[in-house]
Amino acid sequence: MIRFITRHKLLALLVVTVAIRLSLLIALYPSIFAFERTGAIHGSGAYDTYALNLLASGVYGKAAPGVPDAHLPPLISYVTAAIYATLGRSGFAVGVVNIGFDLITVAALYHLTRRLLPRYGEPAALLAGAMFAFYPYLIFQNLTLIDTPLFMALLYSWLLTLVLLRERASFDSGAWRLALLSGVLLGLIALVRTNAVLLAPGLALWFLLRRSLMQTAARLGIVALVSALVIAPWMAHVYSIYGQFVPVALNGGENWYQGNNRYLIAYFRAGYDAQWIPPPDGVQPPERFSPEHSARLAAAGWDYLRDNPQVIPELLWTKLLVHWSIPITPTRNPVAGELPRFDYQGDAISSTDAQGNLEIGGLPPGDPVDLYSSSLFDIVGRTIHVVYFGSLFVLGLFGIWLTRDAWRDVSLIWIVQIATTVTYVMFHPSTRYRVPTDPLLFIFSAWALIALYTWWRGARLPSKRVQPA
Repeated sequence: MIRFITRHKLLALLVVTVAIRLSLLIALYPSIFAFERTGAIHGSGAYDTYALNLLASGVYGKAAPGVPDAHLPPLISYVTAAIYATLGRSGFAVGVVNIGFDLITVAALYHLTRRLLPRYGEPAALLAGAMFAFYPYLIFQNLTLIDTPLFMALLYSWLLTLVLLRERASFDSGAWRLALLSGVLLGLIALVRTNAVLLAPGLALWFLLRRSLMQTAARLGIVALVSALVIAPWMAHVYSIYGQFVPVALNGGENWYQGNNRYLIAYFRAGYDAQWIPPPDGVQPPERFSPEHSARLAAAGWDYLRDNPQVIPELLWTKLLVHWSIPITPTRNPVAGELPRFDYQGDAISSTDAQGNLEIGGLPPGDPVDLYSSSLFDIVGRTIHVVYFGSLFVLGLFGIWLTRDAWRDVSLIWIVQIATTVTYVMFHPSTRYRVPTDPLLFIFSAWALIALYTWWRGARLPSKRVQPA
């Protein structure tokens, strides 16, 4: 067994990844993940609604079967509908498929690490993969009905194809295949999280560190063209609904407003998420999503920034701290109450306690968010996360310094992290938006551990003395 594991290290890592997630899914399935029994969907209930309406009518829409819209990027809902159609509507089926996506992420992360850091590549790759496999936050989140596992599988596979494409000395048939595959993956990523396309400009600069302008343009030009062809049918469909251009989905205006308004600093400092922020004065959620409503929300966000330029530095700094917070953000969740939250077309109740601190109530009875205020999640889960991620975060900073000589290659990770940070500081951050890129930071954490072990081992070995002739 030891010999087999030694020879098949990646396979052993994948088996461990499955075992951890499957055991948690089975143990917590009756009480937490079985949304078909409990009615409480952890992750996003919108994907469930979209999937059910798709199966009922063949039309992508949330309001009712047969009523189309484009409020959210569509791919995860189509995948969810496929799961329901083949395996049945259950949290267990969703969890099993998401475990499969995590296996793709682990494998891509493993090969990505070996390519970017060939020295000690396999030990670093195994360590980085194990750090992701045992990451408590992502283990739980990726078993829920959420787009994160699909997004990560596509993102890490796409990054690996870019690394392989940049390594090709000539534009041969292998490079063509890699460019085509990379373009397909980028298009699919855009159909999961539209803002991910903001990574593209920085990755073009990364190509230029090893390839000429012409080589970069030829390779990435094909990637861009193919990705555009992948999303073209969806874009045409959305145009047929609204009669105007929509950048994949309509949630951009909502996200921009939630990240740029007069409430945000107070809500973030009190520990709450941006989703609980009330809508602008005079703007209420419509029965059906529309470009006009999205534009009104976006305009409200821009109006706030234009009318309050003095608050922009504080706003950006507050959002940066939330994005890179060691503790899980949001640090607090609303408690159950009478009025529904913004997602349910109503306002959460905000008030202050005796010390003047912001408090929010208004969760509908049975809302899954209420579980995260339990002692299991609020005390035990948050403490474990601080210890686990906090340790790897410090090691990662150390590893960034240690790998500075390989900056032309590892800057790929810097670019992804910087672009992701800028994106969510522009809109609104939280831990759940940052964690898909945490395993990239773990590459540096793994390298730091190897360096520390090498130093420790060298310090313990007796020095060799030259014997006199």
